[in-house]
Amino acid sequence: QVQLVESGGGLVQAGGSLRLSCAASGSIFSINTMGWYRQTPGKQRELVATITSAGTTKYADSVKGRLTISRDNAKSTLYLQMNSLKPEDTAVYYCNANDARTGYVYWGQGTQVTVSS
Repeated sequence: QVQLVESGGGLVQAGGSLRLSCAASGSIFSINTMGWYRQTPGKQRELVATITSAGTTKYADSVKGRLTISRDNAKSTLYLQMNSLKPEDTAVYYCNANDARTGYVYWGQGTQVTVSS
């Protein structure tokens, strides 16, 4: 089992910045790719960014150049630095982790990000 706990969400004005964190604990030795997803009411959860254990990243086109994903494997923590935020970035942000051994995907409980115009 892997537990993921997100933090760092909140209310920010357009153009501002936030840094989300996701602390992983439990059986994390076989975790490979981790990622951030977001969801707004009535819409499907969408990919924001992913990062492999080797550091290869992938971003949604809508966030390229503004949001940066990173991970500290020694601290078992995933980050999302969010700059130049826009109202359309408002969503609940979820951290996920893929277990390369079992194929299971773990999710955190989510953290709310609200960007005011």
